[in-house]
Amino acid sequence: MAVKKDRVLWADDEIDLLKPHILFLQDKGYEVIPVISGQDAIDCCRDQSFDIIFLDENMPGLTGLETLAQIKEINPNVPVVMVTKSEEESIMNQAIGNKIADYLIKPVNPNQLLLSIKKNVHKNVIISETTTVGYQQEFNRIGMQINDSLTTDDWMELYKKLVYWELELESSQVQMTDMLRMQKEEANKAFGKFVKKNYVNWIQNPAERPLMSPDLFKKKVFPLLDNDEKVFFILIDNFRLDQWRVVKDLLAEYFTFDEGLYYSILPTATQYARNSIFSGLMPLQIEKMFPDLWVDEESEEGKNLNEEPLIQTQIDRFRKKYSFSYNKVHDSQYGEKLLNMISSLTHNQLNVVVLNFVDMLSHARTEMKMIRELAQSEAAYRSLTRSWFQHSTTLELFKRISDKGYKVIVTTDHGTIRVNNPIKVIGDRNTNTNLRYKVGKNLNYNPKEVLEIRDPEKVGLPSPNLSSKYIFAMNDDFFAYPNNYNYYVSYYKNTFQHGGISMEEMMVPFITMIPK
Repeated sequence: MAVKKDRVLWADDEIDLLKPHILFLQDKGYEVIPVISGQDAIDCCRDQSFDIIFLDENMPGLTGLETLAQIKEINPNVPVVMVTKSEEESIMNQAIGNKIADYLIKPVNPNQLLLSIKKNVHKNVIISETTTVGYQQEFNRIGMQINDSLTTDDWMELYKKLVYWELELESSQVQMTDMLRMQKEEANKAFGKFVKKNYVNWIQNPAERPLMSPDLFKKKVFPLLDNDEKVFFILIDNFRLDQWRVVKDLLAEYFTFDEGLYYSILPTATQYARNSIFSGLMPLQIEKMFPDLWVDEESEEGKNLNEEPLIQTQIDRFRKKYSFSYNKVHDSQYGEKLLNMISSLTHNQLNVVVLNFVDMLSHARTEMKMIRELAQSEAAYRSLTRSWFQHSTTLELFKRISDKGYKVIVTTDHGTIRVNNPIKVIGDRNTNTNLRYKVGKNLNYNPKEVLEIRDPEKVGLPSPNLSSKYIFAMNDDFFAYPNNYNYYVSYYKNTFQHGGISMEEMMVPFITMIPK
């Protein structure tokens, strides 16, 4: 069967002089249809379809720009390349305003034409092929890294690399996602062993550990404030590195970025990780020093109601005099209210904002069939995050902060992982409901499948009871109770959860942004 040739329409009143160029493109396998006027080009577009159109700007009768406007009405998606002798900026602006695909100045050489066709017709195929080869070459290197004895910094670099390739393969529409998914699973298994081996030591020896939740204000925020910088600290609940990467370009017009990661404490859940950030303490220290501000697992009270006073305790403990505000945005109405408050907030040295949407999205995806359909895959989950960021008040918030000249820190308390593998656990009725970690006194489980902490004090965690212990799920596991097991598993399988140990939950973005 004959291979379909890409069809090129070329409109130029001096088309006879371009015969060598046409022959060159035909030799490269293209079908070229030459016409001598804008009206001929329009008539051709009504009757036939083309993969790309070259359009001379200065033709008798209809000009190139007038022809372009009519062609776009007939077929708005066909790429049109304007070819002109004129270097007038006004013509360039008009052509770009009419969404041309490319702009070539005469005399053009054949390779310029070929490059324009490749860029506009074959771009996706070329990118896919190049990306495929790139990841195949990187695949073995990443595999070798996973099996090396990695440091905390090495793990962060490896995770960044995996996220980079995940987004590259996705944007190139390359069918290699299974290969990457298997590599991420392999990496998470090795990362789980790494955390299991080192976590107790990190908590007991703060000087030797990577940057972790209780260190953020002391090591990253206070030095900026001490340097007379004004800072917005924006915490997006449940926000992963891949989600940051898909919204980053929306902010590039307003800020430059210093991008990093830090390690969330365990459990990777709001009650523990976020309270640790705002207090600068481990959860056990909060419970001991500020018992009225700590809410234990068994309490019906909301677990993150005391964030503002916890920030104040940290400022007081370090004997700082910063003025600060705290706002939590949980719906568009409050988002609008916050926008209207921006001018009044500029009197503060520090403004802390918590944005709850991404966490709400991950929970809604579990509970609502419609959201589960909308966020069926990791790519769809990222897409919804980007749509929220762009179309809610969030992007406007960042624009206004940039206008005010504030530095911005964007971070999160923990990430989330899509769970797939149920493991059985038995607990009494006082055991917490989280699917990625359990705390209780009568837990029954397979110790090989979890990180178990028999002495919570060793890792800075409170004990609801004398014999309480914590267990953490690793990889893409989630805890399921034996009763109603099948229903429970089918309901929670393939949902986004947090609280346990994975690269996605523990290694999370910490971005310092400087207004342009």
